[in-house]
Amino acid sequence: MSTTLRVLSKTDLDFAHDLSRLAGWNQTRRDWERFLSLGKEGCFLAGQDGRPAGTATTTCYGVELAWIGMVLVHPDFRRRGIGTELLRRALSYLEEEKGIACVRLDATPEGRPLYEGLGFSAEWDLSRWVLDGSREVKEPERSVPLAFSPEAFALDRLVFGADRSELLCSLLAGSFAGTQLADGSFGLVREGERASYLGPVTAASTASGLKIAETLIQSCPGNHAVFWDLPDENIPAKELAVSLGFRPVRRLTRMRRGDGKSTSDPLRLFGLAEPGLG
Repeated sequence: MSTTLRVLSKTDLDFAHDLSRLAGWNQTRRDWERFLSLGKEGCFLAGQDGRPAGTATTTCYGVELAWIGMVLVHPDFRRRGIGTELLRRALSYLEEEKGIACVRLDATPEGRPLYEGLGFSAEWDLSRWVLDGSREVKEPERSVPLAFSPEAFALDRLVFGADRSELLCSLLAGSFAGTQLADGSFGLVREGERASYLGPVTAASTASGLKIAETLIQSCPGNHAVFWDLPDENIPAKELAVSLGFRPVRRLTRMRRGDGKSTSDPLRLFGLAEPGLG
């Protein structure tokens, strides 16, 4: 049974959003619109039997680094190799058409063998932490910086390993709370399909990272859960999570393919943008 692959379009976003909701993921319709806006011709839809069957997105951070995310296959079409075909198409687009030196993704334990078979290698582990929505109810107040400072963009490029300023501006516009410090440290929190999402949080120091994270957690509505994705190496952030009542619920592995010079610093990442974006 042949699989058709084409570029994801706006008319496919209802299917894509339903697919991520079916999988229990946290992306909203607005998140899918962001993937499409940033990924442009690098987001793909797989089909079989005249029906949409799966998705994959790519996000380029200059020519140094790109991300693959949202590799999802509808339950009716699993175990037919569709996920592998989507990944191969995404890699072909990034490496052959765009000339990207390094491709990264965040893999589940189930998906890791597939990625290893395609030449990805593990860099470091991360975990999703959740704070249950049973706290004192707060109405979120929109309180975000009007714009990121040059110091914030410079710090994020150093810590993340590439220029993702376009993504950060998009996330800023969709966040209900955020803060940045004089040293360039910053953080955002936004609403998700299942929970508020804390991140990204990029810090110049441990003290700045902890300060921003705790401030933003306090801004989240108490009747909603909070998701916080953290590198396992960042012990101070994990200790703060435990002290505030978070618990780990999901393990992932950051993986890379290629020999680019892009490197990240997990000790100063106090919150990811999300697994589909880094």
